[in-house]
Amino acid sequence: MENTMKKYKVIALSALIAAGFTSCDLTEKPTSYYEKDTYFETTDQAKMSVVGIYDCLAIDKHYGQFEMAMPASDDTYYIQGTGTDNTRRDIAHYMVKPTNTWIASIWEYKYLGIDRANFSIAGIEKMTGYEEDSNLKELAAQAHFLRAFLAFDLIKYWGDVPFKTTYTAGYDESFRGRVSREEIYDQIITDLNFAKENLQKDNASLSPEVPSQGAAHALLMRVYLQRAGYSLQQDGKLTRPDETKRKEYFNSVIAEWTAFQNKGNHGFYTGGFEQLFRGYSEGILNSQESLWEIAFNPTGAGYKDNAGTWATYNGPAVEAPGKNAPADAWGRANAFFRVLPAWKNFFEEGDERRDVMVCTYRYKWNANAGKHDKVENAKLTDWYPGKWRREWMPGGFVDPNNTGVNYCPLRFADVVLMAAEAYNETGNTPEAWKLLNMVRERAKATPITDANYSSLMKAPQVYDLPYIQDEDAAGKFRTALYWERGFELAFEGQRKYDLLRWGILGDALKFFQENMDKTLKGKYVAGDKFIKGQHELFPIPLGELQSNPALNNQNNPGYE
Repeated sequence: MENTMKKYKVIALSALIAAGFTSCDLTEKPTSYYEKDTYFETTDQAKMSVVGIYDCLAIDKHYGQFEMAMPASDDTYYIQGTGTDNTRRDIAHYMVKPTNTWIASIWEYKYLGIDRANFSIAGIEKMTGYEEDSNLKELAAQAHFLRAFLAFDLIKYWGDVPFKTTYTAGYDESFRGRVSREEIYDQIITDLNFAKENLQKDNASLSPEVPSQGAAHALLMRVYLQRAGYSLQQDGKLTRPDETKRKEYFNSVIAEWTAFQNKGNHGFYTGGFEQLFRGYSEGILNSQESLWEIAFNPTGAGYKDNAGTWATYNGPAVEAPGKNAPADAWGRANAFFRVLPAWKNFFEEGDERRDVMVCTYRYKWNANAGKHDKVENAKLTDWYPGKWRREWMPGGFVDPNNTGVNYCPLRFADVVLMAAEAYNETGNTPEAWKLLNMVRERAKATPITDANYSSLMKAPQVYDLPYIQDEDAAGKFRTALYWERGFELAFEGQRKYDLLRWGILGDALKFFQENMDKTLKGKYVAGDKFIKGQHELFPIPLGELQSNPALNNQNNPGYE
């Protein structure tokens, strides 16, 4: 499948701002200054309303930077430094409080994005000729997809939360009480069922910066799996649905997988695992493995507008260029995140994912030569997540932190592993192994069989896991899936929520801390800090509790 540089099929944000939509300023009054009854007169206006939703995702205070801390720490990585900062470190180390400023920003942007989606959906669906206009329906489907994506974040992060599907036109509509997550799940599924039939159809020429029907099927699979798993309830208990409901959800995953295969043109990226991730940093688009990418396109002086921090905050460290720096020198990378070094030894020697996941070097500036020099880091505490890197980016991005690297929340390998999990949980373990081994074979890892299971999935190759029983075939597959999703998807935003829905988040954090290298003592502290019955959810921001009387000043369990 042909690769292309970023095309940004989403209308440029500069055009959006010029047309009158402000950036995501957070005020009591919604930031769209249009009345929806008079605004939606042309297709271009409908497009503008949808771009306003994307705008709320593609900024540093949302998916550009702040979201990076939400899935950490898990059993693969953590944030450097354990001193309280009321921002990223407190989130990642399970020290978060209701006053956390990043939590407050993320909460606000989720709701602002949902409100803009509500605005778009209501306005577009009332436009003259909507039912016969496939372009308008596709725009509405984008808004439904984005609303579902953001609402799913709300459930994963906060559980039962205020939620509605109508646009907030005034102050009196701003404050709502909690809605059951099951009701929100139902709406998410309704939105995605619409999206999977009305988004653009998958083909080789599409830009993944706009979701396709395949992306909607994939997100539905993720939603059903999460819904089938454990979640923390308002009474402080970790529960999951009964077995009948769970089987229903797993069967729904399989149904979406079947439809995904029948509709889509997706598959493993043919250039290999490393080149897939090099492509993200290089700004190369392909619609083969990427189902959807949140687009970052820095413009203007300093590359700050619509810029993210992928490859700087979560990649290997790069010292800022100094004396004798040419115009195409790499920019700085602060490298706030650290990888748990044990994972490097868990991989087989020939697994292509190992040296992409774990980066053991940094770059220092050589002023005499006017270039960066690679330096191996002897300290295990200075090993980094390596999926996004400055060295893979085009030269000349000299802004201290910001980049134009896209974030891909949905890719084909994840879809294959989700389908495999559903098959195993419905009794078809042979099909589950077939799919999981497809992922391994792409990475040049040995397919797992009954004969080699113990040599690949037990000590000394990996840890023996005390929290997953593997006495039967289904249990062996669950153990293999635990490791495979780590090998394949580390740092991509799913790991923590995998562990949570499996009901083992606290167990895994504690176990990995107990078995970590002694040099990590005092640096990886998640196992000590995590409190079961509290840290499965984030606190509702204090400002929201104080301003919204419908919440009755009641935070999530364990937060005062």
